[in-house]
Amino acid sequence: MGGLQTARAYIGLGSNLDEPVRQVSLAMKELDELPLTSVKAASSLYSSRPVGPQDQPDFVNAVVELETTLSPLALLDQLQALEQRHRRRRLRHWGPRTLDLDLLLFDDARIEHPRLKVPHPHMRERAFVLVPLQELDPSLAVFEQAPDHWLQRLDDPGLQRIGNSRG
Repeated sequence: MGGLQTARAYIGLGSNLDEPVRQVSLAMKELDELPLTSVKAASSLYSSRPVGPQDQPDFVNAVVELETTLSPLALLDQLQALEQRHRRRRLRHWGPRTLDLDLLLFDDARIEHPRLKVPHPHMRERAFVLVPLQELDPSLAVFEQAPDHWLQRLDDPGLQRIGNSRG
C-alpha cells in the first residue's frame, strides 16, 4: 500500500435477507477489493436474533479486520456504496436488510462526526460484534477493555456459530 499511512479497521457485517450467508460471504470478498484496502482476517459466521423489531428473520453476522490507507470517512463512503450494491434499503430503523456494514474501530481513533462515531457506540452491547472481535483478537481494546469484559455483562448473547467465513 505504498508509503501512505496504514490503519487497521474492523468492520461488522450483518444480513437477514436474500440468502444472508451468501450476502455476508460475498461482502467479505468485496471488502478485499476496495481501493487501498485489504482484508487481513475474517471471523466465523454467526447467527443472532435481530436488535429491535423481532418480526424479522435472524441475522448472519461476522467481523473482518482490514488494513487500509483510506481515511475513516472515505472508508465509510466505500462501505455505504457496497451496501447499495447489495440493494440495501433503509425502510425501518433496525429493520431487515440485505447488508449492513458498520465501521467498528479504526486504529485507536475516537471520531465524533455527524456521519460517523468510532468506536461504534453500541458495540459493547452486542454479542454479534464482540464474539467475532474476540475470535479475531482477544486482546483488542473495546472502550479500553477486552471484548470478553463486555461479553460477561450481557444477559443472553443469543449467538450461534454457523460456519467459517471462507468456507
